[in-house]
Amino acid sequence: MPTLSYRGTCALITGASAGLGEEFARQWAARGADVVLVARRLDRLETLAAELHEEYGVTATAIAADLAEPGAGAGLRDELGARGIAVQTLINNAGFGSHGAFLTQDPEQISRMIQLNVCAVADLTRAFLPSLAADGRGALVTVASTAAYQPTPAMAVYGATKAFVLSLTEAIAYETRGTGLRVLAVSPGPVETEFFDVVGTRDAVVGHVATPAAVVTAARRALERPRTPPSVVAGLGNRLSAVAAQLAPRRFVLATTGRALKA
Repeated sequence: MPTLSYRGTCALITGASAGLGEEFARQWAARGADVVLVARRLDRLETLAAELHEEYGVTATAIAADLAEPGAGAGLRDELGARGIAVQTLINNAGFGSHGAFLTQDPEQISRMIQLNVCAVADLTRAFLPSLAADGRGALVTVASTAAYQPTPAMAVYGATKAFVLSLTEAIAYETRGTGLRVLAVSPGPVETEFFDVVGTRDAVVGHVATPAAVVTAARRALERPRTPPSVVAGLGNRLSAVAAQLAPRRFVLATTGRALKA
């Protein structure tokens, strides 16, 4: 049973059509939060919105948007404002990765990945942060990755984008201390979602593959601590690996990661 009610708040969740985004929506709705579901696939969002409304009685709004388009964050803020929807919690989950040597990567795919994983996160966060901090009841959650803790040969751009997400979120957590806003970056390892279908290979799988429910539950529990940490790594093995990556010589970490990712 839910231990903390989010009733009276609204959570905006990006990448909500599947995987972690869908699980964030389910867990927040189960605790009474209204949800705004954002992704490109409107049919999936509408199906999920109907399920959440029927099961939990919350208001679930589906919005199709391509967050990789410049200015999408501010545009989404303005659209919700016009609809009279106030957001207390922002969950930046949308993102994707690719596998292969940087030299062989499609330049357009690289640009799109940076736009979605980096620019959209910064854009959305900047657009909604003033109201989140002023309200004081909600949270800012970003989905980083264990890839953020070391260079990732064969996933060079993806790892770099997640390092940005982790660093940005931790800095914002410090800057907004005292406002009542809870700020958290969650870094999962491999998760059983559509991520690897998009990547196109299982060579990017390193370590135990977690379920979306396990990752989102870890994030929610960290968020609900009396003192929310600025970041958390989901899974004991992943936490140990992240610590080891920070303590071991950089060249050793680079070589080990390169072998693990089959660079």
